Amino acid sequence: MTSPVLRIGTRGSKLALAQATLVCDALKAAHPALARDGALEIVAIRTTGDREQARKLSEIGGKGLFTKEIEEQLLDGSVDIGVHSTKDMPTLQPDGLALAAFLPREDPRDVLIARGDARAIADLKKGATVATVALRRQALLLHRRPDLRVEPIRGNVDTRLRKLQDGAADALILARAGLNRLGRGDVGVVIPVDEMLPAVGQGAVCIECRSDDGRVRDLLAAIDHQATARCVRAEIAMLRVLDGSCRTPIAGHAVLDGGQLWLRALVARPDGSEVIATERRGAAGDGDALGVDAGEELRRRAGPGFFG
Repeated sequence: MTSPVLRIGTRGSKLALAQATLVCDALKAAHPALARDGALEIVAIRTTGDREQARKLSEIGGKGLFTKEIEEQLLDGSVDIGVHSTKDMPTLQPDGLALAAFLPREDPRDVLIARGDARAIADLKKGATVATVALRRQALLLHRRPDLRVEPIRGNVDTRLRKLQDGAADALILARAGLNRLGRGDVGVVIPVDEMLPAVGQGAVCIECRSDDGRVRDLLAAIDHQATARCVRAEIAMLRVLDGSCRTPIAGHAVLDGGQLWLRALVARPDGSEVIATERRGAAGDGDALGVDAGEELRRRAGPGFFG
């Protein structure tokens, strides 16, 4: 008996298609029946975030802009799974959908790509313009270097790199994971986590499916990377408490050390004038509780007027 086609919904960018291919490769390795021709089909779906390139994400709805159309096709049965960059995901899935698996996490750190010889944020010339669309990066950058100017430049990786070379900015900040997955791991200099805490879920690819689709959930269970899942779910639990959106800079990053989970989290004002940070350590199996506890502390310390 042959397996039916598994339809994989994803955005159509080079990076999104590369991530969908990683999911295909993992499924083929775990389930030989899916390695036959025609067993897997990648379906490129254009999302609101892909169409709206002129404005900041925070101005047009924030999180969910890169997932809404994929989730709609999941719910109506047009595709069987959705492949997403976890950092693009809202903290709650629509009724009927669930995050069923995570691929092994790539390097979660950010990368500074500068024109000239700057090798770190501290090396940038006074008043330099740095391109980024992420409020988190903007806030943490300005917290360390309030003299810098931040310029929002959207587009895919190649577009942003081209705009940098054309002089739109003096430097650009991108995610190391995306560059690695596109074969551009030689570009830029990694920014230490202590200097720029990553976004929740950065570097992790998540796979979404219909909650009641037992066949697909069984297939995905075989490729779910438990260490990544535990870390990312702790980060998401923290973000959910803060009702995080693209309007408030929030960062969160968890790592496993043996049987222990270490979660670092922070909130910041967009202009970098204030950063409130905390951390939690505990048993790896208690990640959700650690995330909730960290989120509640940050919300309490920040106060109601902090979050936009």
